[in-house]
Amino acid sequence: MGNDPRGLGALCAQTSLLISLLLLSAQLVSTKSGWNRLRSRSLPTKQHQQQWQEYGIDGSAKQQKSPRMHTLFSVECNHYFDWQTVGLMNSYRKSGHPGPITRLLSCTDDQLKTYPGMHLAPTHVVPSMSHHPKTGDWYPAINKPAGVVHWLENSPDAKNVEWVVILDADMIIRKPIIPWELGVEKGKPVAALYGYLIGCDNILAKLHTKHPELCDKVGGLLAMHMDDLRALAPLWLSKTEEVRADKEHWATNYTGDIYASGWISEMYGYSFGAAEVGLRHKISNDLMIYPGYIPWEGVEPILMHYGLKFSVGTWSFSKADHHDDDIVYQCNKLFPAPPYPKEVLAMEPDLNKRRGLFLSIECMNSLNEALVDIHRVHGCPESSDTKYTRFLKVWRQNLRELSYSDVKRLHENESDAKIESMPYHRNKTTFPKYRNPSGPTKELIKISRIHTLFSTECSSYFDWQTVGLMHSFELSGQTGPITRLLSCTEDQLKTYNGMDLAPTHVVPSYSHHPLTNDWYPAINKPVSVLHWVNHVSTDAEFVVILDADMILRKPITPWEFGARKGHPVSVPYLYLIGCDNELAKLHTNHPEACEKVGGVIIMHIDDLREFAPLWLHKTEEVRADRAHWATNYSGDIYGHGWISEMYGYSFGAAELGLKHIIRNDIMHYPGNVPVKEVEPHVLHYGLEFSVGNWSFDKARWRDKDMTNMCWNFFPDPPDPESLEVANVDELRRDIISIGCIRTLNDALYLHHKRRGCHEAADEGAETVLENAEDEIMDIPERKEKHTTREDGEEQVAREPPDTLHDHETEEVVDAQEIEEVDDEDGFEVEDNDIDKHWDMKKDPMTSQKESDDAEKTADWENKETSSKGSTHTRKLSNSGGVITTEMMNPEYSMLAVWSVSFLLFVLIACYVSSSRLWHKNRQTKGKLKRVPNVTSNGEPYRTASNAD
Repeated sequence: MGNDPRGLGALCAQTSLLISLLLLSAQLVSTKSGWNRLRSRSLPTKQHQQQWQEYGIDGSAKQQKSPRMHTLFSVECNHYFDWQTVGLMNSYRKSGHPGPITRLLSCTDDQLKTYPGMHLAPTHVVPSMSHHPKTGDWYPAINKPAGVVHWLENSPDAKNVEWVVILDADMIIRKPIIPWELGVEKGKPVAALYGYLIGCDNILAKLHTKHPELCDKVGGLLAMHMDDLRALAPLWLSKTEEVRADKEHWATNYTGDIYASGWISEMYGYSFGAAEVGLRHKISNDLMIYPGYIPWEGVEPILMHYGLKFSVGTWSFSKADHHDDDIVYQCNKLFPAPPYPKEVLAMEPDLNKRRGLFLSIECMNSLNEALVDIHRVHGCPESSDTKYTRFLKVWRQNLRELSYSDVKRLHENESDAKIESMPYHRNKTTFPKYRNPSGPTKELIKISRIHTLFSTECSSYFDWQTVGLMHSFELSGQTGPITRLLSCTEDQLKTYNGMDLAPTHVVPSYSHHPLTNDWYPAINKPVSVLHWVNHVSTDAEFVVILDADMILRKPITPWEFGARKGHPVSVPYLYLIGCDNELAKLHTNHPEACEKVGGVIIMHIDDLREFAPLWLHKTEEVRADRAHWATNYSGDIYGHGWISEMYGYSFGAAELGLKHIIRNDIMHYPGNVPVKEVEPHVLHYGLEFSVGNWSFDKARWRDKDMTNMCWNFFPDPPDPESLEVANVDELRRDIISIGCIRTLNDALYLHHKRRGCHEAADEGAETVLENAEDEIMDIPERKEKHTTREDGEEQVAREPPDTLHDHETEEVVDAQEIEEVDDEDGFEVEDNDIDKHWDMKKDPMTSQKESDDAEKTADWENKETSSKGSTHTRKLSNSGGVITTEMMNPEYSMLAVWSVSFLLFVLIACYVSSSRLWHKNRQTKGKLKRVPNVTSNGEPYRTASNAD
C-alpha cells in the first residue's frame, strides 16, 4: 500500500477491530469464570437468610418470602373446651410448633357476654351452629366446618396463608407439625388414618358423593394447602349437613359409629367433601397416637389425641368425666396425678408397651403443667409443696425424648440402679453406664432448646457489629434461633434501614430515661430483655445473652458448661469491685452473694423471667446513686456510672439467689494472651487490640457507615505468616486477633453482596486509557484484579476517639487477673483452625486437602500498591482449598466502556497518522517520499505499528 493514507487508515481500522474482538472474547471468558466463582460463594448467604427467616418470629420486618402456615382448632364457649384449650396451647408453645395459631370459638351472643376465657388463646369468634339455624338440630360438631368457613371469609389472617394445619382441642403437640416436611402438596393433603369410617366403602359414600372411589378414611390431624381448603370448606359444611340429615343411614353397619347417633357426621362430611373436590390424601398411621395405644415400633408420634379413655396401672383418665369441670378457674386444682416414670418402669417389662405407658403419663403431665401455668397467670397463690407439684416443675426440662432406640437401650441394660436413674430426674440426662467425667456424649446428650439474644440500637455503629455477629453465628453452628433486641425511638424507626440485618424484636428506646431523662444507653440491655420476656412466647429452656461486639467461634450450650435452673453460667468481670465494698451493701440484701460476672450469660428461661425485672430495677438504682460512681466504689476509671447496668445484673442476681458457674474458658478479649490449651468460644472486641504496628479500636468506627456504603472494610491486619513473635502464646494471641478482624471483613463483604453492591466505575476514560497497556499485558492470565476502595486511604486512617465513651471501651479489664482465675470447671478442647474463610460449605472429598492447606492459605490478603489510594487484591479459598483471586476493579465490570474506549484510542491514533501523511503528501505535491518514523523534535509518531 506504500504511503497511501487511505490504505493505511483501512489497515488501522481492520487491526483495531481484530484486536478489540480478541480482547472482548478474552474478557468475557475471564469474567464468566469470575462470575461463576462469585456466584458459587453466594450460597452460604442464601442459607443465612433462610436461617433468619426460619427463626425470625420476633418482629423482623424485611424477610424474604417463606412458606406461611397457620394452625386452627375449633371449640365452644364452655369449661370443657377451656381446659382442653389450655392443654393444647401449652403444648403448642413447648413443642416449638411454627406459625400463628387461632382458636375458632363458636358462641352465642348470650354466651359471649359472660364467657371468661377470651385470654386463653388467640381467638376468632364464630356464630354458634350447635343448634342449626334452619333445622334446629342440636349437633355441636358442625361448628368445626362452620368455623373454618367463617374464618376463611372473615379473618384477615386467611389472606396471607399458604399452608393450614387443623387440629382438635383434645390434642397435645409433641413436635412441630410442618406441612412441607410431611410431604403435603397442593391437591394432596396429609391426614391421620381413621380406619373406622367404613361408610367410605359402602352405600353411604355412593349416596353422598359423585366420586365414592376417592373417599379416604381420614381425620384428626389435617395439613393442606390453602387453595385446597378454600375449595373444600364449603363442601365440608354442606356434606356434614347432608349426612347429619340422613338418619336412615346412622346405623353402625353403615357408619361404624358404635352409638349410631350420627355423631361422626362431620368426619364423613370432610371425607365426602374432599372426594368431591378430588383431593387425594397422603395417609399416615404414625403421626398421631391415642394415649393408651401401643406405638408403632421405631416410630415417635408427633401428636397425641386423648379423645378416648386411657389408663396406666390402676390410674385412668377420660375427658368425658370432666365435661363440666371448671378446673381452669379453680386455683391450684389439677387432674389426678398419673404414676411416676420409675413406677412405669417397674410395672411393665415389655419394651413397646412401656413406651405406650410413657406417652400416656406424658399426656397427663402436659395437661397438669398447663393448668399450673394458667393458674399462675390468673394470680393464684403458690400451690402447696407436694411431691407431684415438685415433679411438674422439672419434668419437662429433664425429659429426654424417649425414642425407640433410647428405650431399647434401656431395656437391654436395665437394672434396679438404672431404674432409679431414669432421665426424668433432675440433672440426670444419661444413664450411669454412659456418664462421662469430661461431659455428656453427643449420642446421649439432652438437647435443650436454646434462644440467643443480643441488644443493639438504631445506629450504623451497631449495624456493622450486628453484621459481624450474625455471620459468626452461622459459621459457629450455634444451636437454636437468634434475636436482635433493637432499641429505637419512633422517629429513628421511620428512617432506619437495617431491619434486614437480623431477626429483630423492636423495643422502645430508654437511652433517655422516660422519667428522669437521664441519658444512659446501656440501660437498653435489661429493658429489652424484660420487654422480650413479656411480649414473646418462647419454647426455649435456656437463653444465651451476648453483646453485639462479639464474634462466635464455637457453639455456646448449657450442657457443655453445666448451666441449670438456679445456676447460670457467665464469665469473670473482676473489675466489678463494688461486689466487695459498700456498693453491694447499699443495693442488695445479700451482698455476700454478689458475683463479678458479665459478658456471656447462659440462663434458664424460668430464672430469666424472675430475674429480668430485678436487672432493670437494680440498674436504675445504681445509676441514680451518683454518690458512689467514684472509681474507688465502682472500679469505673471514668467515675461516671457507665457500668451501672453490669452492677444491676450482679445485684439483681444476688437478690434472687442465683449462683453462677463462672468460666474463664468461654470468652476472650483479642489482644490478650489466651488461656493455654483452650480455644475460646467467643471473641469480645470491646477493647482496643493490636498486632505489631496494626491496631483496631471499635470506638473509632462509631460514626462510620460500614454497612450502607458499598465495599467499606476495616484496615486489614498483618499476614499471619509475617508475624515475628517471641513465643507460642504470643503467636496464638496475634492469630486470634487477626481472625477476629478477618471475620468482620468477611461479614461485611457478604453483606455488601447481599445488598447488591456493584463495582461502580469511579475512574474516568482517561485513567482507563493511561493504564491500557499494562492491563492488556495482564489479560491472558487473568489472575488478579485491582480496585481502589471508594473511601480511599482516608477512610481507613484512624480518627481521634469520640467524646462519647462506648460501654465496653470504658471497661478496664485486668487481663492478667482474668487469665489467673482457677479453671476448676475447665476442660480440654481440641484446637480448631482459627482463620476460617466464609465459604464453609466444603466438598467432603476435599476436606483433607483443605486441612493440609489451612495454614498456607489466607482468605483475605491486602497489599498497598498505589500512591493514589489503597489497592486491594482479595484472595478467597475455593471449595477445593485452592486460592483464587477475585477481581473487583470497576473497569473490568464495564466491558463495553473498556472495549469501546480502547477501540476509539486506536482509531484516533490511526486518524492522526493518516492525516499527517495526507498533509505531508500535499506539501510534496504528490511526490512519494518515505514517511519518517520520528517528528521534527525527535519524538516517534503514534502509528498503527506502535499504537499498542
